[in-house]
Amino acid sequence: MPMMQRRANVIWSGDLQGSGRLTVGSNAFPEQQVTFSARTEKQEGTTPEELIAAAHATCYSMAFSNVLKQAGSPANTLDVTAVCSLDRVEGALKITAMELTVRGDVPGLDAAKFNELAQTAEQRCPVSNALRGNVDVTVTATLAS
Repeated sequence: MPMMQRRANVIWSGDLQGSGRLTVGSNAFPEQQVTFSARTEKQEGTTPEELIAAAHATCYSMAFSNVLKQAGSPANTLDVTAVCSLDRVEGALKITAMELTVRGDVPGLDAAKFNELAQTAEQRCPVSNALRGNVDVTVTATLAS
């Protein structure tokens, strides 16, 4: 039995040019409209890629905060951005890259150790591990001055 399961639901109407209504079981955010055109033409509305980026930024923040604590240097703050790239590859849509950028206020660490721990956290992040082998995941880590 899994430790945790979360649920999301989409009710889709029409063909690919139709639209859907996305809800999440936790009610963490209101119902969202989803369309293919929002996904490929930067129109208003959320997309699978935005939701994956949100999940990855959140998960990585948790993993990195834990790695820093275990190293004896807990962070005051971590500012994590995830950018998920959707491209056409051999005529089909494919999520090709996830770029994680983290800026941290972590007393007692130098830039080299911060970067080393940032890479360790990426290896331990469950979302990174779910994407690994299919999506190029990169981490750029910078200490706040």
